[in-house]
Amino acid sequence: MREVVTRWYGVFVVEDGRTVTSRPYPTESAALLERMQLRRVGARTEEEEQLLSELAGAPALARDRRLVRPGGPELGGGAEPTPFSELGFTRAVRRDLFLEAARGALASAWDPSIHVEEAVRAVTDLDGVANSLGERLVSWGSRDLVDLLEEDPTADRIARRLTDEETAVTERGPVEPELVRARRELAELYQRVGRLRSSVEAAIAASMPQRAPNLSTLLGPALAGRLVALAGGLDRLARLPASTVQVLGAERAFFEHLRGRAPPPRHGVLFLHPLLQGAPRRQRGRLARALAAKAAIAARLDQAGTPLRSDLVEAWEARAKAIRTGPAPRAPGTSRRRLRPPLHRAAEDR
Repeated sequence: MREVVTRWYGVFVVEDGRTVTSRPYPTESAALLERMQLRRVGARTEEEEQLLSELAGAPALARDRRLVRPGGPELGGGAEPTPFSELGFTRAVRRDLFLEAARGALASAWDPSIHVEEAVRAVTDLDGVANSLGERLVSWGSRDLVDLLEEDPTADRIARRLTDEETAVTERGPVEPELVRARRELAELYQRVGRLRSSVEAAIAASMPQRAPNLSTLLGPALAGRLVALAGGLDRLARLPASTVQVLGAERAFFEHLRGRAPPPRHGVLFLHPLLQGAPRRQRGRLARALAAKAAIAARLDQAGTPLRSDLVEAWEARAKAIRTGPAPRAPGTSRRRLRPPLHRAAEDR
């Protein structure tokens, strides 16, 4: 059985461990790169078309699915063609070709929404830093700021107190100036982290309506940015089905369900939408499904560059109103009506 084998340097027909027919690619870098790009997108090269036309009607095998079409080779095979070194190609040519192909693939895969993704992750990191600094401020400040102990000693209140005071004297006596200065700098750092977080959030809110107008109008800029970050970019979010969009952010609960330890999650980060937060528990799953379907459509519209469509938001609001005002969902395992009485009741009637 003959086998059609394609490599980066050509296409070959191998039979009984030896190359019967070969169509090497040109040795120029541009020609090699062009043929590699054709193979990446699933198209055939000129040499492959020529070789397949010569094999028309003859039985053959191939491991490349691009070559498997009606009347073409069948899947299978595993033979090795003539090595590239015997056809005039060198390792340096192969190295330069693959590096250039990698650069082109990275450039074509560039998603401008990566900046939004990094900004959302920065907000999460800043939240962790602020929580750690706040806990330390509460612990340190409550040692001698006795008047604050009678109230709620929050980190914001302690930070304002420490940065506003001019003296180091408290109700429990003086403190070393070096420690006072260090504690004041810690309070200032906590406040700077809070201001930076607000600045990054404002930047997300300003950029999301420009990059994803439909998704931002549907979910709000903050929630839309988090959804894009969880999906790994707007391009990937546009390719996800609505069922996956619905549970983005609930990965831990989903894997617990796969292990049989928990029920399936009904929503992930979409729970942050105001309509879902204020809805009764029994309606959240249906609302999350409807919102995820609209969010998937909005992401695809934004990826295609479609302008803002207000009818998408109107359709979501109408669907949400129908769910919230409609009848309660049936319990699992129940049917709408019985087609006939149970068997024991039928026996009693007879």
